[in-house]
Amino acid sequence: MVEESVHKIPNLHYVLLPLLIALAFYLSFIPHQGHAYPVHLDEWLQMGFSNEIISEGKVLGLTDPFTGQGTHGNQIYEVGSHLFWAIFHQISGISWLTIVKYFPPIISCITVLLVYVMAQRKGFGLEAAFFTCLITTTIGLLGPGFLVPVAMGLPFIVLAIYLAFNFKTIGSYIALLAVVGFLVSLHPPTAINLVLILIPYILLGLKGDFKHSLILAVILAAPFLLPFPWIVDQLLPTAKSMLTQQFAPTHVDIPRMIALYGYLPVLMCLLGTFALALKGGRKNYGLVLGLLALLAMLAVFYTLHYGQYFVYIRGLTVMMLMIGIVAGAGLMWERKLRLPDVIGSRWKVPPILQNVGHILCVIIVGLTLYIAIPARQNIPYYYWIDQEDYEAFIWIAGNLDDRYNLAVFDPYKGIPFTAITGKIAYARVTGLPSATSADASRFLGNGCEDTAFMRDNGISIVYTQGECHNPDLVEVRDNVYLLKEVIPPE
Repeated sequence: MVEESVHKIPNLHYVLLPLLIALAFYLSFIPHQGHAYPVHLDEWLQMGFSNEIISEGKVLGLTDPFTGQGTHGNQIYEVGSHLFWAIFHQISGISWLTIVKYFPPIISCITVLLVYVMAQRKGFGLEAAFFTCLITTTIGLLGPGFLVPVAMGLPFIVLAIYLAFNFKTIGSYIALLAVVGFLVSLHPPTAINLVLILIPYILLGLKGDFKHSLILAVILAAPFLLPFPWIVDQLLPTAKSMLTQQFAPTHVDIPRMIALYGYLPVLMCLLGTFALALKGGRKNYGLVLGLLALLAMLAVFYTLHYGQYFVYIRGLTVMMLMIGIVAGAGLMWERKLRLPDVIGSRWKVPPILQNVGHILCVIIVGLTLYIAIPARQNIPYYYWIDQEDYEAFIWIAGNLDDRYNLAVFDPYKGIPFTAITGKIAYARVTGLPSATSADASRFLGNGCEDTAFMRDNGISIVYTQGECHNPDLVEVRDNVYLLKEVIPPE
């Protein structure tokens, strides 16, 4: 493989690269296709936390908007994501529904473009970009189809690898520090996965390029230690927890994710691993060993259950990114296959068959798309609210003041309710139903008749599409009821 300058782009790439970007956009848009509202729970959380930053006008010390008390862990560990989207929403004026629906595929396109730029220096930019398009989005895994920190972190991982592998200037080091720092504030588990990927490259340079390796090590360590004291406080407890077996999820595991991503891309990754290793060089070895280090961490957690749950479960998405990049090297190696000259000299072989590598490349790409597109179209997603719920919540946000701040309704709509209205749900589902979910379901199932239940818990709003027979409630809008004693007299 001959290393090519990133500036020497073949003319054909100007046609194929936009097609790959379009493919990335479409595949990442599938979860939101035909649905106007956030799909995943974490998208609603993102929206709620960002709105809380906007309403309180500060970043730290925020009240958990979904409970009205304490601080939610995501507010701390994903503060960079919440702050970024809060600022972007305020400056751009783009609605949350538009941001959540269209910006995940836009970020996916940026990731694909950065992979192309990075891999093109080695001559397999298009191939790596193609396999990057295939990173899968599921409810348990997350992925580039959702507005979540792990998806937003993917382009920063690519950018960090590109800077670390190719530049040694003061400016590049400052840029790399900014990238890693933002990634730590955005999503620490993704930042840890980046460290795992770059450690082999740093170790390989200790002998021949000690200064560069030392600077990279400092850059990777500094954001974890200096500007984020809440992360420093967790370093020791995290280290201790790694010595005890952790809960291992059964719905998200390595074999299942490999099957979803595709066996053909994985096969190309194996081929790319050998191709890069045979070519040699610190960058090639660094890329291969970085993938192997990531896989080793995932395998240890999956088999032995030692490690960190979120580093593992979010590392599966990063794993697909790295598999895609290395698979690009495998597809390039296969694309450059030619029939031996001896065959062409002894038999009359049609010119098209002499380029057997190109034929195989087209077949592999075609088969991959034939399998991948329907598979991703058939991935199931669940939806938290519908248009009727959304319109009711918008009405509540715009028409009910702070006297009406606690509502009871279907617990599965609790998180979207708070994200939209800024008010609190008595019961909500965050992965699992809360302890109050049964009480809310009983109250609604009995026709909302238990006024004492509302008074004892400070509930002033009822939203239900079912029967509601309670003289102490007044219907102020379709399916929206208020407790009479909270309504001031005329």
